[in-house]
Amino acid sequence: MSYLIACLFFSFTLPAYADLNDINRIYHSTPSLGSFEVCQGGGCTRSDVLSLTPAEWDNVTRLFTPSPQTAEVERAAIAQAIGVLEDIVGTKTGTAADRAGTFNNSDYLHQQDCNDEAINSTTYMRLMQQAGLMQFHQILDTRTRKFFLTGWPHSAAVIKEDSSQAEYAVDSWFYDNGYPATIVPMATWKAGYIPQDSPILERNDKAEPVNGE
Repeated sequence: MSYLIACLFFSFTLPAYADLNDINRIYHSTPSLGSFEVCQGGGCTRSDVLSLTPAEWDNVTRLFTPSPQTAEVERAAIAQAIGVLEDIVGTKTGTAADRAGTFNNSDYLHQQDCNDEAINSTTYMRLMQQAGLMQFHQILDTRTRKFFLTGWPHSAAVIKEDSSQAEYAVDSWFYDNGYPATIVPMATWKAGYIPQDSPILERNDKAEPVNGE
C-alpha cells in the first residue's frame, strides 16, 4: 500500500481520525462474497462487515456478460461494476448518501474520503478478480498524487493492463455514490485530472486543485 492516507488530513471538515491499523487490516484482508469489509467516515474511521447475496452479485456479473474481449471493454465493465457495488453497499451501510469529493461535505452522514473510496474500490475489484471476471488486468497497490507542497494529496485504486503493462487509476471519488468509477491512464491522473462534469467542480470543491494548480 503506497501513501494511502490522503484527502483526510488537513481537510478540517470530517470529524474523524484515521486508524492506520484498521486501514492496513482491511486493505490486506482477503474479501469474499460471504464476508468483506468496507470503509467510511474518512480514513476508514468506521468499517462495516458485509456479504452479498447471489442475486446481488448477479448485478455485477451481468456487466461482464458476454465476457469482454478487450482490455478497454473490461475497464468499462469494472467502472460500471464499482458503481453498482457502491449502490448495493450504500443501502446496507448508509453510504448511499455519499457525495463526490471530501471538502464541504461535513454535514452529510456516512461521507467517504478518497482513502475510503480507494480501499473499497480495491476490495470490489478483488471480488471481481476472485470471480474470474477480470481477465486483462491485475490489481496494484493504491497510489497518491500531490504531497501538500504541490496540492492536496489524493489517493485512488490502481490496475495494470497485462499486455501493455500500462497502469490506470480507478477513482470513485469524483462522483456521488453509485456512479461508475473513473478509470484513466496513471500519467493523466497523476497530472491532476478531474472529470469536467464532476460535481466537485460544480460545487466549487477546493479539495483538489484543477490541473494541479
